[in-house]
Amino acid sequence: MHPILIIVFAPLAAAIVGGLGNRALGNTVVKSITTGALFLAAALSWPIFLGFVNGTANASVVPVLQWVHSGDLAFDWALRVDTLTAVMLVVITTVSALVHLYSWGYMAEDPDQPRFFAYLSLFTFAMLMLVTADNLVQMFFGWEGVGLASYLLIGFWFRKPSANAAAIKAFVVNRVGDLGFMLGIFGTYLVFGTVSISEILAAAPGMAGATIGFLGYRVDTMDVLCILLFIGAMGKSAQLGLHTWLPDAMEGPTPVSALIHAATMVTAGVFMVCRLSPMFEAAPIALAFVTFIGAATCLFAATVGTTQWDIKRVIAYSTCSQLGYMFFAAGVGAYGAAMFHLFTHAFFKALLFLGAGSVIHAMHHEQDMRYYGGLRKRIPLTFWAMMAGTLAITGVGIYWLHAGFAGFHSKDAILEAAWGRGTEMAHFAFWLGAFAALLTSFYSWRLMFLTFWGKPRWAQSEHIQDAVHHGHDDPEGANPPAQEDSGDDAAHHVPHPDHGDGTAGYHPHESPLSMLVPLGVLSLGAVFAGFLFNHAFLDDAGFWNGSIFYNENLIHALHGVPLWVKLTATIVMLIGLAIAWLGYIRDPGMPERAADQLGPVYRFLFNKWYFDELYNLVFVRPAFWFGRLFWKGDKTVIDRLGPDGAAWVVAQGTAGAKRVQSGLLNTYALWMLIGVVAAITWVLL
Repeated sequence: MHPILIIVFAPLAAAIVGGLGNRALGNTVVKSITTGALFLAAALSWPIFLGFVNGTANASVVPVLQWVHSGDLAFDWALRVDTLTAVMLVVITTVSALVHLYSWGYMAEDPDQPRFFAYLSLFTFAMLMLVTADNLVQMFFGWEGVGLASYLLIGFWFRKPSANAAAIKAFVVNRVGDLGFMLGIFGTYLVFGTVSISEILAAAPGMAGATIGFLGYRVDTMDVLCILLFIGAMGKSAQLGLHTWLPDAMEGPTPVSALIHAATMVTAGVFMVCRLSPMFEAAPIALAFVTFIGAATCLFAATVGTTQWDIKRVIAYSTCSQLGYMFFAAGVGAYGAAMFHLFTHAFFKALLFLGAGSVIHAMHHEQDMRYYGGLRKRIPLTFWAMMAGTLAITGVGIYWLHAGFAGFHSKDAILEAAWGRGTEMAHFAFWLGAFAALLTSFYSWRLMFLTFWGKPRWAQSEHIQDAVHHGHDDPEGANPPAQEDSGDDAAHHVPHPDHGDGTAGYHPHESPLSMLVPLGVLSLGAVFAGFLFNHAFLDDAGFWNGSIFYNENLIHALHGVPLWVKLTATIVMLIGLAIAWLGYIRDPGMPERAADQLGPVYRFLFNKWYFDELYNLVFVRPAFWFGRLFWKGDKTVIDRLGPDGAAWVVAQGTAGAKRVQSGLLNTYALWMLIGVVAAITWVLL
């Protein structure tokens, strides 16, 4: 049996057993089955990946079953295993296995653990189906599967109205993107006559310059198809315009945020663009569009991340920003750099999310960083894990030694590729990416300084006071009470300890071992992943072996950019670090003064550029208005004249018939006589 069959279907089997067995099997059994299945899948995935790194593995397609044969449309269910798939396999199975293990501690007191672990395994299966797809229909099956699992996991705490609202919002926004994805698949089949990915990619270069009728105009065929497909990626990967669901998705448990909204599902759009890279290479306008959206998202999310107080929302906007880097890397043709950043980002962003979960766990579910401070010595292992993640995401490294943390290798390569591409749009992406790197450094170190340095500010937290009042000194559960978004629209004040040592008598403790082990493993990835695999992802065409479009000229240009371009990421990282240190260590009052002086600009950023308010005004309210209008019309017109009216006629008729049915023989004889007279009269007339 090919290992890929076990890798893909072991999570599905675990989800079925855990979901159906549920409480009959018990928490420990379900957790053991699901976690064991994921560690098995991870153990089988790494040899496949390392085989491609070493050049000992070959691409293959493993058939599963015959699927659809209808006229000219024919495709089977088969699992495609090549370098691109192998990269995604290790990312998905490794992060998912560690998240399963982490959830043993984080979800320890949740009453619905079997359901949670079954959902996690179901999501992993759907994601694996997506990345192993050999045709577009199979990819769409996985695409919708991860959307369903995401909906279930975001709304896992369904008793919280905010969690239900976030789940529905994620589902609806993604359906908007999925419409574009479906149209792209339909159009691709119309043009190429097949949904087989290998056949489409082989024929794509020959379609360059061809035109097709679209909305009454003759337009470039490949540009239309690729833009439609990319709209699907915009929804799934939370790009500007269809990004609004991602921050709200933080209502789900923190392990969900780490698995779905940092390392795997949100990267599905990047994977899809890289998988179909020969198509995009034949569509220059679509590539420019991808570059622009990626660069704009990169900057937008970074600006918003600088003003947020919820620790998970800061990391969520950071994820959105890093996805922008991946997309504009693909847009300039550096698909290897895009996948390299996807690979390294999975480790350090999952690490940051799980580290934030450890902080929240220690602080009795308090997520507002204004009520942290001084945790460096209280939870040292979590601190060092998040330090590794922060050094990785900010791109700390030494250029002359070619050594650094994961982001130093992958993010710097993206900026260099953007400059090396040489087009106006690529240079535009470079400058936006460089400024976003500065903001990334600022908000990342801001998070670290507010959380782990300074004096404790726990006394002013309602969650901490509640914990002290009820004697919950060492919280173990992870089913937090519903809480509002921290602060009002202009909240920027960091409270100072108001009495005593600022701890309110609370003593946070380190997380259990089941939560710390995944942090340690992911820390290794954040430190070494970039250094170990830099050559394979960026410089080795044999590594990719045709699984993506590999532009050797761009790789040469990447290495030949001026020195100042190579040092740009390091310089802006240091500037961001310096600003954060000045504002949150040296002079803690400076951010409040700056927010007061900036005024409307600060509020604009804090309120996320008012996208939610704009969409509520333009789309949500009119939709509800039309819904109420049609509901009233349905109730007052259609129902009244249709089923309700027919029922009324029948009711009135039966009431009259009831009065006629007296039960007297002479009455019935009279009615019969009247009927005979009426019939004779009708015939005579």
